[in-house]
Amino acid sequence: MDRLRQHIEEITPLSNEEFDYIKSFFILKKVRKNQFLVHEGDEVKFEFLVLEGIYKVFYLDASGKEHIVQFAKKDWWMTDYIGFFKQKNATMFVECLQEGEVLCLSLEGREKLASEFHTMEHFFRVKLTNGFIALQQRITFLLSSTPQERYEEFSKLYPDLMLQIPKKYVAEYLGVSRETLSRLYSNNK
Repeated sequence: MDRLRQHIEEITPLSNEEFDYIKSFFILKKVRKNQFLVHEGDEVKFEFLVLEGIYKVFYLDASGKEHIVQFAKKDWWMTDYIGFFKQKNATMFVECLQEGEVLCLSLEGREKLASEFHTMEHFFRVKLTNGFIALQQRITFLLSSTPQERYEEFSKLYPDLMLQIPKKYVAEYLGVSRETLSRLYSNNK
């Protein structure tokens, strides 16, 4: 739970008493490789803070093709946010790519913390705002850049993920074929 405190205190300070109460809302979960935290059609009970491991958030289109929306690693938050905030069944999957641990927080717990502590409301607002900005940047970059530019940007932003994630997932995330990714990889050596 020390990691949780450090994570929150990057944005807002906490007293020991506040943190003792806040941490009671989180559940620690160990996750195996290939385990799903969220499965399409399920109730979305939690938002997850990654402590260890690498995860992918994706959906399947009508033809069964996988589309990766997000990767998540240490200190990143993830879930099917439409299902979580709207309290609807999931349309996304959250799968563990590399064994790890997450902290689980329910919507009820999140709302209670935000209403009881201005500092936590501020923390969640900053995290949600940063996530929205990152998502908007990802969408505009996907729509307006070449595969080469997407590859270079991903490599620059996430060099560790390039080494830890199978290339087929990187290709899906970038919206290119596996062959195109191989060509881009070769051209950038």
